[in-house]
Amino acid sequence: MYNLQTYLELRDSLIHFLHEDVGMGDVTSEDVLPPDLSAYAEIICKSDKSAMVAGLEEAGILFDICNCRVQTLVRDGSIVQNGNKVMNISGRALAILKVERSALNLIMRMSGIATETRRLVDMVGEINRSIKVACTRKTAPGLRSFDKKAVVLGGGMAHRNQLDEMVLIKDNHLVLARSIEQAIRQARKKMNGSSLLECEVKNLAEMVCAVKAGSDIIMLDNFSLDQAAVAMGEIKKIRGDRRIKVEISGGIGPQNIVDYAKLQPDIISLGYLTHSSSAIDFSLEIKKNRLA
Repeated sequence: MYNLQTYLELRDSLIHFLHEDVGMGDVTSEDVLPPDLSAYAEIICKSDKSAMVAGLEEAGILFDICNCRVQTLVRDGSIVQNGNKVMNISGRALAILKVERSALNLIMRMSGIATETRRLVDMVGEINRSIKVACTRKTAPGLRSFDKKAVVLGGGMAHRNQLDEMVLIKDNHLVLARSIEQAIRQARKKMNGSSLLECEVKNLAEMVCAVKAGSDIIMLDNFSLDQAAVAMGEIKKIRGDRRIKVEISGGIGPQNIVDYAKLQPDIISLGYLTHSSSAIDFSLEIKKNRLA
């Protein structure tokens, strides 16, 4: 459930989605159907494989905006199969048809992300369940909160939602800064110890500098398996008594995530979760109608 402020912001976003899809009106439905026609519809899973459903809460709000009544049959995060009904909707036929595509688009996208996140979390869990599988900020504009919620439903970690959540010094910062040490020192002055500091490194030398400069989290970016294995060994040698977390990121997907998990990092982050997960097929089917 959303708190009130978040709910109101979400509702505004969903209204924008509807306007984007409907424009000035659904001319086909308005030309074909009488305005007083009531209808009943079901949203049904059409996936060939079991899937984790997500986006039902958001879809319910979309239908509510258009004065439709909704009965959610399963909770977001539930596993569903082909043919399973997940939602019943009743209301004006014109309203149901107006919402149909926006609601299905969200459910299909969020379910795809949640399902794939759960698959990768389970794969990593076979090695070590304490390793966090995280998404990145590689999300479609306007969809970040939905994408990240789907990742969390799938058992993953949202990481940063926005740039104001933590200090993460990346490669382009280091191009402009005098050195890793200077960048970390400058950030520490501004932070006043309020949060963790993470530094992205692209080679072993940068990693050593970042550890010695006091980074709380080291991100090994685009390290090969062999390079990452060497880096993990070096961190253990030079960190002393400090607890430094290690995040591995870049070029990771289902094909190699288990290999990287065997190196025992704290976090594995991958943009794949939000930019390459396949949508799960759901459909809305009108079952009957009646005059209001």
